[in-house]
Amino acid sequence: MDIFEAVLITIVTASTPLLLASLGELVTERSGVLNLGVEGMMIMGAVCAFAVSLTTGSPVLGILAGMAGGIVMSILFGFLTLTLVSNQVATGLALTLLGLGLSGMIGEGFVGTPGIKLAPMPIPGLVDLPIIGKALFGQDPLFYISILLVIGTSWFLFKSRAGLIIRAVGENHGSAHALGYSVIKVRYLAVMFGGLCSGLAGAYLSLVYTSLWIENMTAGRGWIALALVVFSSWLPGRLIIGAYLFGAVSILQFHAQGAGVGIPSQLLSALPYLATIVALVFISRNRAVARANTPACLGLAFVPDR
Repeated sequence: MDIFEAVLITIVTASTPLLLASLGELVTERSGVLNLGVEGMMIMGAVCAFAVSLTTGSPVLGILAGMAGGIVMSILFGFLTLTLVSNQVATGLALTLLGLGLSGMIGEGFVGTPGIKLAPMPIPGLVDLPIIGKALFGQDPLFYISILLVIGTSWFLFKSRAGLIIRAVGENHGSAHALGYSVIKVRYLAVMFGGLCSGLAGAYLSLVYTSLWIENMTAGRGWIALALVVFSSWLPGRLIIGAYLFGAVSILQFHAQGAGVGIPSQLLSALPYLATIVALVFISRNRAVARANTPACLGLAFVPDR
């Protein structure tokens, strides 16, 4: 039981940054914008959070700095793709490369320096429940925030007028513009929310997951987050299942290596990414699943009539 509980705790810890980053990208894509720069925004959030928390001694300020780092990167992406109407795919890739290089430069002096770990916030009474108590109710504040964000985002997208506007812009930006809605403004706000969540995911990595700054510490999690959005069919509720499934794969490969399973360690380390590829292949083969809830204007540029 103790081993199972420990594995469950590590799965939750590994899944939270995936859930946060993919949730932000889901809202961004619901507005019709494809931002492939999630990895770059995450790594900038990680280095900003680590640097500020270490210099100020406050992990709360570090979290805010991580969110700000992600938002700044998202505004840059929005300016290039929404204002200057550059190609969204190429700009997203460039944003990732910029984030990886810039974070390496900013964090050069912090490599190997122990950071400040965000303390857990156990919920009295519930944390003592058998098996799931510590895993679900003895976590850090960012875990609880991630669950609340999923619930709030699901309500916002499908129960509020503002969420309906975002989905309308993603489905048909021309009609939304004709009805008087500012497509560019809506998309800017959605892109910034995506940057905020990616920055928060990066802050989680450097303040909770490892409490260290390591160059390229996101290790491809941004790309997995992009795949999770497709895996979930752009539905926040399914996103939780996907994030925890991929988190479990990434953690179980560590336990398999520790148990001495007769499989090359390189192959075990590649399991999360192989699982991502398999999931995407499965989805692409089923056209009904691939088209379900896909925003019709995803990746399409919009230039308002002048």
